[in-house]
Amino acid sequence: MSRLKTLINGIIKGNPTFVLVLGMCPTLGTTTSAINGMSMGLATTFVLMLSNMVISLIGGLVPSKVRIPAFVVVIAVFVTVVQLVMQAYVPALYQTLGLFIPLIVVNCIVLGRAEAYASKNKPFDSFLDGLGSGLGFTLSLTVLGTVRELLGSGSFFGMKIIPGDAILIFILAPGAFIALGYLMVLFNKLNKA
Repeated sequence: MSRLKTLINGIIKGNPTFVLVLGMCPTLGTTTSAINGMSMGLATTFVLMLSNMVISLIGGLVPSKVRIPAFVVVIAVFVTVVQLVMQAYVPALYQTLGLFIPLIVVNCIVLGRAEAYASKNKPFDSFLDGLGSGLGFTLSLTVLGTVRELLGSGSFFGMKIIPGDAILIFILAPGAFIALGYLMVLFNKLNKA
């Protein structure tokens, strides 16, 4: 697979949210607004890129019996970096995303890419795979957050653009499921066209 295909695969054909239906906990839990979705996606992208690269470098050195725990330790290092940076520089956003930041360590997207791709490929290709999957995840969360924010509060990235009352259910958990379901159908229809 060419490097461009490796990058694009995670965004379109292997989109973690809309196609593979992975990472549903942060997808549904953090997308009450576009900024929350985008922030969670970017944090996950950072972890995916760097952990994939490091796992690719150490993949041949780690015995198969402790491969997954070793991968979790590598991922946890980068999640800790993200957590500390967010806590220091954007504490309000860190408080909003709360528990979902440390849960990136056990996110099935990150672990899945580490096991399926990074442990078997070269560091730069693994970096691109992490970037592609991360951008696909970020795109999905940002779109879902945008839809929920527009319909649920009439705003876009915190700016009120639709006057009057909004549809409150879209800010609540049932609205996340409804919006996600329709977006998955739309994405997969467009993907097959």
